Amino acid sequence: MKNPGNKPRAGAVRKARKGPQVGSGGQGRQALEGKKPTPKAVDRPYHPAGKRKAAAVRFEASGGRKKPVADATARPTRSAGRSPKTSDESEMVTGRNSVLEALRAKIPVTTLYMASRIEFDDRVKEILSIANGRGIPVLEVMRPELDRLAGFDSVHQGVALKVPPYEYAHPMELLEKLISRGQVPLLVALDGITDPRNLGAIIRSVAAFGGHGVIVPQRRSVGLTASAWKTSAGAAARTPVAMASNLTQTIKAYKERGVFVLGLDGAGEVSLPDLQLAKEPVLVVVGSEGKGLSRLVTENCDAVVSIPIQATTESLNAGIAASVTLYEISRLRAAAKNAGKK
Repeated sequence: MKNPGNKPRAGAVRKARKGPQVGSGGQGRQALEGKKPTPKAVDRPYHPAGKRKAAAVRFEASGGRKKPVADATARPTRSAGRSPKTSDESEMVTGRNSVLEALRAKIPVTTLYMASRIEFDDRVKEILSIANGRGIPVLEVMRPELDRLAGFDSVHQGVALKVPPYEYAHPMELLEKLISRGQVPLLVALDGITDPRNLGAIIRSVAAFGGHGVIVPQRRSVGLTASAWKTSAGAAARTPVAMASNLTQTIKAYKERGVFVLGLDGAGEVSLPDLQLAKEPVLVVVGSEGKGLSRLVTENCDAVVSIPIQATTESLNAGIAASVTLYEISRLRAAAKNAGKK
């Protein structure tokens, strides 16, 4: 009797095959020789480049405009199909305090967005009261949608305002309008100022001291953003802002029209109290606090004016410097006007 414990396990022993053995068919030799060259991306129909090439061929065959294969195989950039963001796009003001301040400042508003089931406090009640009084559309949206509108990195606290694009005036049209009205122009131009709070403060000072407008360059300068609107405390609603495609050319054109151009710089050769031409048409050019006026702008100014300050203070903020200068010009104009009446 055989011992069942010594029985070999099924499948443990490989049985020898009967008959002739089948060879590799040369596969091993091909592996030793190496792989063949990889087809180009445009020659692989499953590759995106190949699909673009096929689409270009179909486009040409349909009688469309001939499109070179090089363009069809080029990898699209990340920004393809997107228009660059400009300074006049709509913005969102978020947060209960910011929204309330914007509405109090009478910033032009397109829509007020409020999250559904928002917790009401005194700020939200006043926001709704102002919006209803001004006829501003109020839309109730779900919080995920408000997150998307306001930006996922923004703390909106359940409220957001959509501010429409600002319509800038043309610098020369602004000047011609002032001259046609018989007014003595007093304008401020910004050179390299990127902080919207400085722009808002300058607009506020222009309105306070009898100025007629502000000029901002199209490049390397701040535009009239929602933050600038708030800082101006509503003055932007009654003070025009013009945009110059080239500030240097605008300055030259203003000089040809008889406008005296003053540049503000700490190293100016003329002290502000010694200014004698304030009663004439004036364009005050303010540079950034760090870099000051650019070289081309400085060269085209009729005079570079400095504000006398204590030696312990290195410089003044651009908004403060513009405010001091505008006050001095306003004072000199008032004094000249009173002297003319006597």
